[in-house]
Amino acid sequence: MCECTDKYAQLDEIIIRHKDDPGGLMPVMQEAQHLFGALTIDVQEKIAKGLDKTMSEVYGVATFYSQFTLEPKGKYVISVCMGTACYVRGAQAVLDKLSEYLEIPVGTTTSDGLFTLEGTRCLGACGLAPVMTVNDEVFGRVTPGQVASILDKFQD
Repeated sequence: MCECTDKYAQLDEIIIRHKDDPGGLMPVMQEAQHLFGALTIDVQEKIAKGLDKTMSEVYGVATFYSQFTLEPKGKYVISVCMGTACYVRGAQAVLDKLSEYLEIPVGTTTSDGLFTLEGTRCLGACGLAPVMTVNDEVFGRVTPGQVASILDKFQD
């Protein structure tokens, strides 16, 4: 049995466990995302069918809450703060350089699944602007010229 079949069997168990819970959709979606890494259309369809919901209900929740993602994220999620302090200190140039270096547009993941690139709201480190994070590691006063050396630390 392939790993994906095992995951779908686990999703069936999650759905059964929450099927009769008021508000059970959210915990099912949270557990499904943890299991699969994203709420892809096929996962959403299985949830909708299992909970007797419409696909539009499930998709609406998945796209409304920022905690959910429709595409799997990379091993390393790069977030560049686009808040006011970071933006005026060059965050857009850093984001552009990351996009160029990784050869992907913002909001996508590299084909090897290693990096996801995101622009984000204020990270709360305005004194270090511009700021970027790679997973939970914070990098402050980043310049476009530092992008390659920062990412080299995360190459597998």
